[in-house]
Amino acid sequence: MQNDCRNCPFKTKATSMLSECSLDQLTSNHLELKLKKGDSIIKQGTYSTNVVFLRTGLAKIHLAGPYTEQIVKMVNAPSYLGLPTTFGSKINQYSVTAVSDAEVCFIDLEVFQNILDENKEFNREIIQEFCKNELESFHRCANRTQKLIRGNMADAILDFADKIFKSDTFMLPLSQTEFANLVDTSRESVSRVLTEFDKDGIISVKGRQIEILNKKSLQLISQNG
Repeated sequence: MQNDCRNCPFKTKATSMLSECSLDQLTSNHLELKLKKGDSIIKQGTYSTNVVFLRTGLAKIHLAGPYTEQIVKMVNAPSYLGLPTTFGSKINQYSVTAVSDAEVCFIDLEVFQNILDENKEFNREIIQEFCKNELESFHRCANRTQKLIRGNMADAILDFADKIFKSDTFMLPLSQTEFANLVDTSRESVSRVLTEFDKDGIISVKGRQIEILNKKSLQLISQNG
């Protein structure tokens, strides 16, 4: 399925800077797919031939380590996926899986590279997004290794509220086991800390629904680690 990229309601800031000609090239050289929760978007170890654009939905980036899979990051639409791998080694260095129903576009790699070459503003925005993501990865790595579990849990809950759902009330898209993987702890620790936050009146937990009741306290826990 191919829709006109000029009329796409899910454009990123970078895409909105493209010329009509470049948007026509995208229209003619992409494939749109609707995915279900749990469907694979990018598979680690496979050859990369496309740039992937997440139009709608939520995905997790996960990496196979020596012993287990590690959830590295949650990604919200609209966003490009797998660019470091696509323009680096050509072999996908991590997997991306939908954690909600999603829509994705697979864009021909050569066409995308040509568009980068021909559109300086688009190129600049993509590079800036690279830099932003790299800095976030550095901070996330430092936080995971230096903060206690309460600090990492607070970070994750605030990220879901502020960056993913843009709301202080949301449905946790991960199981407690996956959430534990995201913050580098055990499922039992996740359950315990969520219960503590609930009893302290910081959040309300009802099944998978989380409501932040005292954001200042949650932010202090995040800052103090």
